[in-house]
Amino acid sequence: MENADNLELEKIFGDILRRRRSEIGISQEELAFLAGVDRTFVSRIERGIRQPSLRTLIGLGKALKVSAADLVLETERLYSDSLNSK
Repeated sequence: MENADNLELEKIFGDILRRRRSEIGISQEELAFLAGVDRTFVSRIERGIRQPSLRTLIGLGKALKVSAADLVLETERLYSDSLNSK
């Protein structure tokens, strides 16, 4: 079983992915196609239910025209901020 901090981390990543996708105006289906994954997997990531593999993370970054490292750094920053505010 996962603890609350892990679930929060997954939700943060999903929120970042959804925001980045919305900013460039593409659907979950289009993001999934560009990243080479199933649309339902993108939905699960955005809801914090699943987390991408390294290969998928890189594919998502390419599809969003950002580096995978940027996605991880933003997630880490927001996660650290949420821990510090508790």
